[in-house]
Amino acid sequence: MLSPREFSTLMLLQDAPDQIDLDCADLEALLERQLITLERLGSGQPRPLITINGHSVLKAAARVR
Repeated sequence: MLSPREFSTLMLLQDAPDQIDLDCADLEALLERQLITLERLGSGQPRPLITINGHSVLKAAARVR
């Protein structure tokens, strides 16, 4: 189960991935749960991307509302 902070981080990644602090502990939790992955850009900078599992979590949460 995701904490509220982890869930909000996942939602922020969906809407504004460039606004995430990559040193965020919540990202580590999302990585461990395989809800996100880190892609290396041409500049060598990592960029978080939501995985299929991460999209499924967000989609399920949207249905609950």
